[in-house]
Amino acid sequence: MESNGRTQTGKQPDLTDAERAALHDLRLGLEHIHRGYGHLLAFHHQIGHAMDRFADARDHDEFANRLRDERLPAGVVDDRWTYELVEAFENNFLADTTAFEQAIRDALADGADHVTEREQQRRWQVHAEE
Repeated sequence: MESNGRTQTGKQPDLTDAERAALHDLRLGLEHIHRGYGHLLAFHHQIGHAMDRFADARDHDEFANRLRDERLPAGVVDDRWTYELVEAFENNFLADTTAFEQAIRDALADGADHVTEREQQRRWQVHAEE
């Protein structure tokens, strides 16, 4: 497979409209998962910054012992820290979903990615040449 989404023969994969639509929907779904992953990373970073501020506050607050003993070591979900949530997401859902989408592309389109966009690009280029 070449990096331009064409098979090694240089041709676009021969797909039915339903296959092309399914591949497009899978790709869009995967892109939304990646966007969600970005939000998860932002959440991880924001919580980290908040905890840093809590750590700074323990030096100035009469409740420093509670901050040190209760809040700072506490996790955000079921006593897990945000980095653990990020790792679990990466190693499970993200990896599994990415592999699933890749397997479908491999089976239907010889691994070609963005088949709908590539077909649209080809049609527009042909139209421009006419």
